[in-house]
Amino acid sequence: MSPKNFAHRVLQQQPPRHSDPQQQQAGSSDFQPKGGKPQQQMGEGSYEATRDYQKNIKDYLKDADVEADAKAAKPKSAEEARDIEQAEEEGKSHSRAKGE
Repeated sequence: MSPKNFAHRVLQQQPPRHSDPQQQQAGSSDFQPKGGKPQQQMGEGSYEATRDYQKNIKDYLKDADVEADAKAAKPKSAEEARDIEQAEEEGKSHSRAKGE
């Protein structure tokens, strides 16, 4: 846009907002941990979550009876096996990956 046309452009204004006293105000510490160093927000795939998951799996495999858990997870009947298979197919139908 040339500087000449810029002066004639109309800027749109945001409608006025009414403040809500329940909303967090800028600079408020209501949602911050109390005392000590503030925690860094962690999202999906954080290093801490990965370490926790790996530790939990290692502890499970060390202490659990995996064979008994596998037997307990088997379908109890042919009907239950069909239900599980149908649920799996339903889940796959929502996947973007074809054939998996």
